[in-house]
Amino acid sequence: MISVAEALSRILAPIEPLSGEVVPLADAFGRALAEDVAARVTQPPKAVSAMDGYAVRAVDVAEVPVPLTVIGEAPAGGAHDGALGPGEAVRIFTGGPVPAGADAIVIQEDTDVIAEGRINVREVAAAGTYIRPAGLDFTRGDVGIPAGTRMGAREIGLAAAMNVPWVTVRRRPRIALLATGDEIVRPGEPIAENQIVSSNTLALAALIEGAGGEPIDLGIARDDLASIEARVAGASGADVLVTLGGASVGDHDLVRDALARRGLELDFWRIAMRPGKPLMFGQLGQTVMLGLPGNPVSSLVCGTIFLRPAIRALLGLHPATEPRARARLGRDLSQNDQREDYLRAELHRDGDGTLIATPFGKQDSSMMSLLARAHALVVRAPHAAAAKRGDEVEIVPFGAEFGGI
Repeated sequence: MISVAEALSRILAPIEPLSGEVVPLADAFGRALAEDVAARVTQPPKAVSAMDGYAVRAVDVAEVPVPLTVIGEAPAGGAHDGALGPGEAVRIFTGGPVPAGADAIVIQEDTDVIAEGRINVREVAAAGTYIRPAGLDFTRGDVGIPAGTRMGAREIGLAAAMNVPWVTVRRRPRIALLATGDEIVRPGEPIAENQIVSSNTLALAALIEGAGGEPIDLGIARDDLASIEARVAGASGADVLVTLGGASVGDHDLVRDALARRGLELDFWRIAMRPGKPLMFGQLGQTVMLGLPGNPVSSLVCGTIFLRPAIRALLGLHPATEPRARARLGRDLSQNDQREDYLRAELHRDGDGTLIATPFGKQDSSMMSLLARAHALVVRAPHAAAAKRGDEVEIVPFGAEFGGI
């Protein structure tokens, strides 16, 4: 068996980012940039006011109170054409262009209207006060969003502000999913006495979509070579073929044999990991092949640790690997064996704000209910010594699905 780190390294090594395609900015949410996005305008295009008030000369309000003559207005979207002279002010609004001769803004709360066209300034305003200089946010030609970034709400907003209507993004990776086994049926189908409902395909499809890929459901292959080969044919043109189940050493685990007949170049098929020991990886022509375990929890954990990084690599995202963090244990753990352990755990913060990870007492790889309740995976190295509550551990946080800001 090889280590998790070596398995991930072998999976990512042959993967190259996919080609780019141009899409409207309105369709770019969740897509991975293939090219930098540079500003087509300068923002703000000229010095503007950051507040409602009066544009003044700082020298005129160095000592207060002082009366000034109001000679015009500068609303957002408009301008005052003339220049300020000594003792003059221009009524200005947030976003309004600062008139020539002015170098400070006095907010309206610091003034009193004396009469029509006359104000009294009660507070000093130094040069530059409440003025946003031209190019404060960005200037034309600045790279605002680098290639290798996944477009979220913030990036969409920035690209729009930079007057960018189209962006070049990576093609979505096509990930074919093939479930195997006489014992499984789809949700809602009749269930025979010795059958179970398959959750893997739908769960992995959701994981793939969340990671930026396009899932292709090849259905369920029965436990015979012909059925598996027939279903695999549907993966033609896919970037990755993911099989679910049938990768172990039992008499009915036929995936390896079926794929070998179609030209599979097998790299490895067992890793020192729990859950997920029967993980298979190879190349099927131009398609990367990843065989995940049949147990529902094992398939999703392996999908998180191996498939999502593969999708990120295809999208050219940096880094490709899943983010990890540190937390304190919420319960004692016994010594680990030779396999790297990924324990489902709940997260919370104690009174001091310390992140606490508490693994569930049961870790059976068939229990989807615990995975649904978990917030993270606690990672334990092979042969790790017994750990006490309060010890620091590494975790893989699940986090929210992509779509926040």
